[in-house]
Amino acid sequence: MLFNSLAYLIFLPIVVTLFWVCPKRCRTIILLLASYVFYMSWKPIYGLLIVGLTALNYVFGLLIASNEKRKKLLLTLAVASNLLLLAYFKYTYFLIDTANQCLASFAQKIPNPSFEIILPLGISFFVFEFIHYVVDVYKGGKPVKSPIDFALFASFFPTQIAGPIKRYQDFIPQLSDHGSFKLKYFDEGLWLIIFGLFKKVIFADNLAAVVNSGFARPDLLTGFDLWLVVYAFAFEIYFDFSGYTDIARGSALLFGYKVPPNFNLPYLASSIAEFWHRWHISLSTWLRDYLYIPLGGSRCSKWFNYRNLFLTMALGGLWHGASMHFLIWGAYQGIMLILHKEFTLLAEKIGALNKLRQTKFFKLASILLTFHVVCIGWVFFRASNMAECSAIMQRLFFLEPSMSFSQLASLTIVNIQDPIIYMLLPIVLALLAGGQILSGWIESKKDSGGLSIPMPLRAAAIAVLIGLLIIFTPDTSPKFIYFQF
Repeated sequence: MLFNSLAYLIFLPIVVTLFWVCPKRCRTIILLLASYVFYMSWKPIYGLLIVGLTALNYVFGLLIASNEKRKKLLLTLAVASNLLLLAYFKYTYFLIDTANQCLASFAQKIPNPSFEIILPLGISFFVFEFIHYVVDVYKGGKPVKSPIDFALFASFFPTQIAGPIKRYQDFIPQLSDHGSFKLKYFDEGLWLIIFGLFKKVIFADNLAAVVNSGFARPDLLTGFDLWLVVYAFAFEIYFDFSGYTDIARGSALLFGYKVPPNFNLPYLASSIAEFWHRWHISLSTWLRDYLYIPLGGSRCSKWFNYRNLFLTMALGGLWHGASMHFLIWGAYQGIMLILHKEFTLLAEKIGALNKLRQTKFFKLASILLTFHVVCIGWVFFRASNMAECSAIMQRLFFLEPSMSFSQLASLTIVNIQDPIIYMLLPIVLALLAGGQILSGWIESKKDSGGLSIPMPLRAAAIAVLIGLLIIFTPDTSPKFIYFQF
């Protein structure tokens, strides 16, 4: 069941109505059952997987909290169990293919399993939330005693497929606050859902047609054309994932729950380090707390610190997908973070350079440079394999003399043949950048309480967004990008 589907449009109001009309003591059960229905609407058999994982980690949490002598062993078993399950579903084929490449010179080959392994939706997010839980209990956090509450923490349907990654210390206390209906939460939730759908359907889905065509046949495009396609993907993935997050947060608010935001104007970051403080925030903080710091963080020599950064980002890339291009994307991010640290250390030693860093010109140049560093990384992320990455990179950095849009137009993108449409693509991308800034600014002001939009104006804005959704929705709306992880 997708957020941008008719099924969800019917499912959500039914669950919200049942939740608020039923007695308070029944509401957690209602949400839990709805969450399992939501998950099993895809493949019912995998309902057993989430139940099994939930039971396993619930028991481990209680054992770790009650057994001081063996808590380290129990934590190791808990983390290993979660990672092994993730590895089986997500990395079996990748590991077999990698091993076969290594064994090729020996004329040996490991056969694939005789049955197909299908990656369960959301398993990467489930596993990260469970690891967070058992590690924090190990560090002294109180375990969740109620199995129903813990099961809902794991399966809460607004966040179960692609996050944001929740912390149980923030979520569990909200379960005891099923009080009176909050009109403010309902108003904010409805706005987030409509705005998220608008980002996904109007911006991301229409850009997807351009991106898919461009990445499918990069050989037909000039380097200049491909830069436009890469820019288009940068905004596609932003509007797709931030749109999903808005719908998830909005859906949660309809039940009175707050889940953390995931984006904060990421393309206005002036360094790659700042970008990762603004992009997929719940994943960035998870990687920091449960991978980077345990590896040693920055409390070590400079070179060990760089090793920790590189390993954290490389493994974060591999978490996104069992493919070499995801691993390279993560490694690339780690290298860029290391170079940023080196530049910062150099600037601190050179007074003139340090003063230049404080100027508005340098700030603007840093934002533009960071955006392009991120865009280059998106090529590794979006491409299907390393061969496609290589082909696109060659054209991006060896621009042909011709800068015509005719080749881009010839790809029959979004069923429009007129080349003038594609000559306007840079303007469209500029407007999308402005839309990202405006939407992020509005949401950040609302979250901080610094912006209050009058009800009539908000109602009018929602009506306009719904109208635009009806008019400009493409023929097909693909699933959210992060659903594959």
